[in-house]
Amino acid sequence: MNDVARTAGVGLKTVSRVVNGEPRVRPETARKVHAAITKLGFRRHEGARWLRQGSTACIGMVLEDMADPFYSMLTRAVEQVARAKGFLVFTGSSEADPAQERELAQAFCARRVDGLVIAPASQDHRYLEPELQAGVVVVFVDRPAQNIDADAVLADNAGGVRAGIAHLLSQGHRRIGFLGDTPEIFTAAQRLRGYQEALAAAGLPFDESLVAMGRPEQGFVRMSFDRFFAGPEPVSALFTGNNRATVAALRELATRTERPALVGFDDFELADLLHPAITVVKQDAAAIGRTAADLLFRRISGDDGPARTIELSTQLIPRGSGEVTP
Repeated sequence: MNDVARTAGVGLKTVSRVVNGEPRVRPETARKVHAAITKLGFRRHEGARWLRQGSTACIGMVLEDMADPFYSMLTRAVEQVARAKGFLVFTGSSEADPAQERELAQAFCARRVDGLVIAPASQDHRYLEPELQAGVVVVFVDRPAQNIDADAVLADNAGGVRAGIAHLLSQGHRRIGFLGDTPEIFTAAQRLRGYQEALAAAGLPFDESLVAMGRPEQGFVRMSFDRFFAGPEPVSALFTGNNRATVAALRELATRTERPALVGFDDFELADLLHPAITVVKQDAAAIGRTAADLLFRRISGDDGPARTIELSTQLIPRGSGEVTP
């Protein structure tokens, strides 16, 4: 900056004001400073500036699986907000392992990140209490924190499933199989609740034999479908609880003669190009990421209000597979 000041023929403080976009600098003076900056190839040391302010200008993200399209879209949205703020983003996958989640979160904190965005695998987040007391800001996405008060940004899981089941009911279906993830997962439990609520609203009984909750692996899906389609009253429609379950269901249906109506929670790539195209309940991963990032940076900037839970709406997208009549 001294070289810029000498070249522009101004004081060091004037250069600082121009570089930081402060007012009270005459336009002609600002033009001289910018010309000197261009000539000398000056670049501000952002790291030093943030360190003077007590910040590292970095945040960490701990997600379940970076390869999952939902999490990749969420990550991109957070990165866009962070980049506009001059922050870097470190990311890691917990692989749904609570120990790995804790290890990643603590590793990021050891590197003095200013905040964390976490899609939790753990059922107990008290391990974060020392980090919170040290000033690290944490926002949870997709699922809320357990045993601590923390901000969370969620999708309306139960409401989305209610809309999907209501859609199948409107097509005349009364025997609807539900293929969900493991019930210990918050989103899976909320989506099962939505299924039960939709049936109750329609005056239909809840039949446990039409529900399968487990990891969406092909063997589990095959056994579940054997049960769903057996007997004198097989299901005429299916609701799948996430994009992995939908893809596994499609693979299994390709080997069978049954052609049930199908609605899946989560959109996925090429869903609109299949025949029939897949009707989905879409949650907006990008909106979840942007909302979480905005909340995180408000906290980093000093917002110390009570913890908030923000629930974003979902959208039913009819494409054909959910419009098959019984």
